[in-house]
Amino acid sequence: MDSAAHYLGFDFSTQQLKVIAVNEQLHVVYEDNVQFDKDLPEFGTQGGVHVHEDKLTVTSPVLMWLKALDCILDRMKASGFNFSKIKALSGTGQQHGSVYWRTASREVLNHLPAEQPLHIALQTCFSISDSPIWMDSSTRAECHHLEKSIGGAQVLANITGSRAYERFTGNQIAKVYKQKPKEYSQCERISLVSSFAASLFIGDYAPIDYSDGSGMNLLDIHKKTWDETCLNACAPGLKEKLGSVVPSSSVLGNVSSYHVQRYGFSPHCSVVAFTGDNPASLAGMRLEEGDIAVSLGTSDTLFLWIKDPTPALEGHIFINPVHFEDYMALLCFKNGSLMREKIRDNCSSASWEEFSNILRSTPPGNNGHIGFFFDVMEITPQVVGIHRFNAKNQKVSEFPQDVEVRALIEGQFMAKRIYAERLGYKILPQTKILATGGASCNQDILQVLSDIFNAPVHTIATANSACLGCAYRAAHGLALQSSASTFADIVKAPQNKLVVTPRPEADKVYQPLLKRYAECESEVIRASKIL
Repeated sequence: MDSAAHYLGFDFSTQQLKVIAVNEQLHVVYEDNVQFDKDLPEFGTQGGVHVHEDKLTVTSPVLMWLKALDCILDRMKASGFNFSKIKALSGTGQQHGSVYWRTASREVLNHLPAEQPLHIALQTCFSISDSPIWMDSSTRAECHHLEKSIGGAQVLANITGSRAYERFTGNQIAKVYKQKPKEYSQCERISLVSSFAASLFIGDYAPIDYSDGSGMNLLDIHKKTWDETCLNACAPGLKEKLGSVVPSSSVLGNVSSYHVQRYGFSPHCSVVAFTGDNPASLAGMRLEEGDIAVSLGTSDTLFLWIKDPTPALEGHIFINPVHFEDYMALLCFKNGSLMREKIRDNCSSASWEEFSNILRSTPPGNNGHIGFFFDVMEITPQVVGIHRFNAKNQKVSEFPQDVEVRALIEGQFMAKRIYAERLGYKILPQTKILATGGASCNQDILQVLSDIFNAPVHTIATANSACLGCAYRAAHGLALQSSASTFADIVKAPQNKLVVTPRPEADKVYQPLLKRYAECESEVIRASKIL
């Protein structure tokens, strides 16, 4: 291998565009970002978006993304960055957002003049200038229509990996068709943010990749083709506008002559399919089969590598971005760190140290006490409020403070295991849990996590994991051209820091408790429906 070779990853996220270059050893050699609000104030965004008057519609200007790319590439060039060293590049975009290319734009893309920046050369190429993005929640009617057309929410999840979600692209396209039929008819290609960004590098319409395509409510995740019933329920002529889908590790071609002439890229630089930010994070965290990544932040998110998925009404199944025969699952729990902080304040004098002492001094299984702590409306499951059960499954109004602390942490992690297993996740002998986010620095919280999943917990650094994941994916996609290398072969997993291992008796304690937790949860859900 040429030791001077570099790989580039781009991340078109909500608030900024990031770039990372890694060398052949996958060490970061360059990074930069363009903050949309600060660096491109002319677009008037807040947090990179425009929230409309109805507070439900949320969009971002397409030209802002173009100008950000111009800006970051110009900066790299000015800094003396040697683009000719780049052997391959890839990237990621915020999931679910959609870009509408006006008829005849392909011709413009194919012949971009190297003397013009992209935001000038492509300024008339979009039939809709403000792209709907993942924060939009204005498509409830379209979601209802899609689920009804296909035979219900579970049927839709079985086909596409998720029930209908307001942010998912199919429902956003349906709204565009309904409210802006003229703009819809003037559009010849609909891209995701990821495939839109890839198009800018290959100088042609880039196909949507399997993994990001799984977040649209349109792709059959088993057949890996568009589902005709879903397409027809959303808008007419949609199949032609979406184009083909490809594995996420595909090489789409080389960079266009525009980038060769304007920035000095090698004409042999490969462009690997761009994907969504969550799949890219799975790559950046270097997950392997059977692994779980748990991000313990404001909300808690679980990333899972799954072989045989069983889609459910909670959570999402996507085609795996680094091994397309497998799948990944995503589960989000809204009541994360804010709930932990609230119980810390109420039960342990606002001290994490005291909170940890309580976890250490209380027994695994909490003598049978189980709690559900939802300060805000939870999404997994859709319940709010605090619900406590004693060892006989009877509801009680309060727990002693030490019981409350352990009930919170055990409850949060039991829910994660139960919902993961409902999606088809299986804990394997080699399973490891990769923990990140604020609470991952608390060893006593991680001990509970380890005990409940009966697996060792490692901590990982995940700054810029989506962007870094795309630089890794570029290296992997290129390697696949000449060998059947797995992602793990190319991206040797670093020795993450092993923090805790499960206690020997933990599994015996938690197996029956997990069953009881699920029974109590059913009771909580049933009671909330009556109210």
